[in-house]
Amino acid sequence: MPLIVAALYKFAALPDYVGYKSALETACKEAGVKGTILLAAEGVNGTIAGTREGIDAALDHIRALPGCADLEHKESTADTMPFLRMKVRLKKEIVTMGVEGIDPTSTVGTYVAPEDWNTLISDPDTVVIDTRNDYEVGIGSFEGAVNPQTKAFRDFPEWFENFRKTNTKPKIAMFCTGGIRCEKSTAFLKSQGLDEVYHLKGGILKYLETVPEAESKWQGECFVFDARVSVGQGLALGSYDQCFACRRPITEDDKASPDYEKGISCPACVDEYSERDKARFAERQKQIRLARERGKAHIGEEAQAGGKS
Repeated sequence: MPLIVAALYKFAALPDYVGYKSALETACKEAGVKGTILLAAEGVNGTIAGTREGIDAALDHIRALPGCADLEHKESTADTMPFLRMKVRLKKEIVTMGVEGIDPTSTVGTYVAPEDWNTLISDPDTVVIDTRNDYEVGIGSFEGAVNPQTKAFRDFPEWFENFRKTNTKPKIAMFCTGGIRCEKSTAFLKSQGLDEVYHLKGGILKYLETVPEAESKWQGECFVFDARVSVGQGLALGSYDQCFACRRPITEDDKASPDYEKGISCPACVDEYSERDKARFAERQKQIRLARERGKAHIGEEAQAGGKS
C-alpha cells in the first residue's frame, strides 16, 4: 500500500508550545510517522508521512492541542518514505514573515474555494499575486499571476509596500502551496488597511486535486517540500528533481550540464558557492555513499530520501 503524505498547518494560540514538543514527537514516532513538524506560539505547521493508521494517530494527537481541533490537512501518496526521521522543531514563527503583530487567528482575507478560484482570477478588477519564492514560481504558476521574485517569504512585506504604489486594481487574490503563507500575507494586507483581499483555500495543492485538468488555469508543476520535489494535476508525481546544494528544482537537462554534480552544484548555483563550500558538499556526498554501502542512513541524506537522481 502507498504511504500517506499529510501536509498540515493551523494558526492557534499556543503560549505553552515548548511543553508540547516531547509528547508530540513521541506520539509520531510510536505511530511510525516520519517528517518535520514546527511548533510556535502562533500554531503548528508540517509535513509527515506514514501508513493510514499512523497518520490518523498523529493527526489525532495534533488536533488535541489547544485550538487545533478543526485542523485541516491535505493528503497525497508516495511509494517510498520521503523522510528519514521524525523531528519536532520549536520556532518563533511557523512561517517566517518577520512582521510583529500579524495574527491570522483574528484577521485574514476572504477564503475562495478552488472551484470558485477561476472566476475570481479572471475578473479584470483582480490582481493575482503568487506569494511563493522565485524558485517555486519558476516551475509553475497561475495564468497572469504576478511574481514578486522574492528569495524568502520575509521579503514579501517590503515587496508589497512598493507594489501597492503602482497597483490600480481593487481586488487582490493571493495563493501559495498549501495556504499557510496566504494566511499571513492576507493578514498583513488587512493590517495595511486593504479590504478586498482574497486567498485560495487549501492552496495550489487543493486546486490541483479538485479542479479538472480541462478547466485548470494552472501552468506547469507545483514545487513541494519533500522528496517528490514537484506535483502536477491531480497531485501526480512531477518531472523535477532537486539540487541538494541549493535546494532548487532541476530538470534532466540541468543534470546533463557540466555544471551539475550531485549534491555539490547545478547550473543555477554553480557560481554561488565557494570552493570551500563545494568541498564540504563533496565530503557530505562521500559520507552518504559510504553509509549506503554499510546499509545505513546518513543524516545528510534526509533531503535526498526518495529522490529521483
